[in-house]
This record gives sequence, C-alpha cells and structure tokens, in this order.
Amino acid sequence: MASRGAKGAGAAGGVLKASDLQKLSRDQLKAVKEQSDLEVNLLEDSLKKISVAAARLEAAASALDDLSLRPKVSGTLDDSEKILVDVGTGYFIEVLPVLLLFC
Repeated sequence: MASRGAKGAGAAGGVLKASDLQKLSRDQLKAVKEQSDLEVNLLEDSLKKISVAAARLEAAASALDDLSLRPKVSGTLDDSEKILVDVGTGYFIEVLPVLLLFC
C-alpha cells in the first residue's frame, strides 16, 4: 500500500513511516496501536480457523483413503419399504427409501 500521511493512518489501513509516527499526537498513536491490535487479533483468529479447517480436511482425506482401501460389498434389500440406518451408538432409524436418494 502507498504511504499515507499522519491523518490517513490507522483505520484507513495506511502504512506509516517512522517520520510520520513522530508527527502524531499521543491520542493518534494510541488509535494507531488499537487499530493494529484489532488487525493482529483478526489475523490470529483467521489463522486459528484455517488451522481447524486444515485439520478437518486432513481427517476427511484420511477417511476417504480408508474407505477406498475397503473391499467392495454388494447387497440386496429384502424389503425396500423398511430400511434401517445405523446412526451410531446402537441407534437405528427407519428411513423412507425416497429419502436415501437425496443422501
């Protein structure tokens, strides 16, 4: 970004030179510091969110890799009107066959 004068610094996102900083009042320097702190916090939060997303992506890639290594299993339905889906921890839900088309 281009360098801005002392009045354009801080909230406007301008870059200050050392000579510009020397011209600022105490209140202006405080405002520049607060703006910088806010920007640093925003960047830290964004980095944390990116790290979480990257970890989830790695977990998903690992799960896909595990699925690709499993042997293919074919099957048939005895009764296509009653389909039970295992949702984990020993719970099953009866699902309409039409709903499975959208999964």
